Amino acid sequence: MIKIERKETEKAKLAVEALKVAKEKGSSYNTEEVNNALAELFYNKCYICENKDITSCQIEHLIPHRGNIELKYDWNNLFWSCSHCNNIKSDKYEPILDCTKEDVDAFIAFRKMGYFGTEERLEFVPLFENEAVHNTIQLLYDAYYGTTPQKKLEAKVIRKHLRDELHTFKDCVREYQEAEGEDKIDLLFLIKAKMKVNAPFAAFKRWLIKDNASRFPELFELLQSI
Repeated sequence: MIKIERKETEKAKLAVEALKVAKEKGSSYNTEEVNNALAELFYNKCYICENKDITSCQIEHLIPHRGNIELKYDWNNLFWSCSHCNNIKSDKYEPILDCTKEDVDAFIAFRKMGYFGTEERLEFVPLFENEAVHNTIQLLYDAYYGTTPQKKLEAKVIRKHLRDELHTFKDCVREYQEAEGEDKIDLLFLIKAKMKVNAPFAAFKRWLIKDNASRFPELFELLQSI
C-alpha cells in the first residue's frame, strides 16, 4: 500500500458525473465511467496488496457505506481493489490509512524477511502508534496471508508475485553496483521506474532501499526524488 494521488483527470470527471446521476436514480455506482477512472487512478493495481497481475477487479469503499448514500456514491471513498483483498477487507478494519491522502510507507515499514533456504516472512512494522496504523497492518497481514483456506491459497499466489518482483528489483540493484557508464545510467532509470507509484509492490521496494541507505546512498537519494 502506497500513496496514490487522486488526480482530477477527464476520466475522473466523467466518473463523478456518473456517480451523481446514479445517486439521483438510486442505481449502481458500478458504472463503466467509474471503473475506467479507478483503473486509471490506481494504475490497474490493487490499492491494498499492490499486485498488478490480477484478473478480478472490484470497486472498494474505503469507509464501508452500510447503506449511507453519501459514502456509497462518494468518489473520494471509492478505491480499486482485487477481489481477494476486497473480500477480506469487507466492512472490517475501521479506520485504516487513506493511501490517497497519506504516505502509508511513512507510517509502516514494509519488509520481506528471509531468503532461499530460510523461513521467508513479510513484516509490517508500525512507525507510529494509532488505530488506523494498527488496523491497516492487520489488513495487510490478512491480505498477504489469507483468512480462510481459499484465501490462504490466493495469498500464496500474491506472495509469489511479490517474491518474483523483488527478485528482479534486487538483480537490478546488483547490476547497478557493477555497471559503468551508460549502462549504469540506464539501470538507474530502471530502478527509479520500479520504485514509482505505478509499479507493483512499490512499498516493499522503497523500504528495501531505505533499510540499505548506507550501502546505496545514491539510490536512497534517488528515492527521495520520486
